[in-house]
Amino acid sequence: QVQLVESGGGLVQAGGSLRLSCAASGRAFSSYTMGWFRQAPGKEREFVAAIKRSDYITYYADSVKGRFTMSRDNAKNTLALQMNSLKPEDTAVYYCAAATGIISSRSSDYAYWGQGTQVTVSS
Repeated sequence: QVQLVESGGGLVQAGGSLRLSCAASGRAFSSYTMGWFRQAPGKEREFVAAIKRSDYITYYADSVKGRFTMSRDNAKNTLALQMNSLKPEDTAVYYCAAATGIISSRSSDYAYWGQGTQVTVSS
């Protein structure tokens, strides 16, 4: 089991940047596949990015490729999402999540979730 807490959300103008963090506690953080998801009001939870054990292997949704970068620091039990060139459509609650299986873009494959952090991008 692992507990996850997101931070770093806020209000920014379009074109700006934010860096989200996720702090993990519990057992064997380094063994989990980690993911970032987001959910806007009235919409289903959407895959953003995922990373497997280290930041060597990363996957991104087409909507964020070239703008977002995911990384992890297993020694510090932290996860990060650097978001650049933000757009109003990036507005959502962002969640970090942990999976024990193979890397996946499906939210149902992630067993552990944080409470989320709000990102709002103004036009």
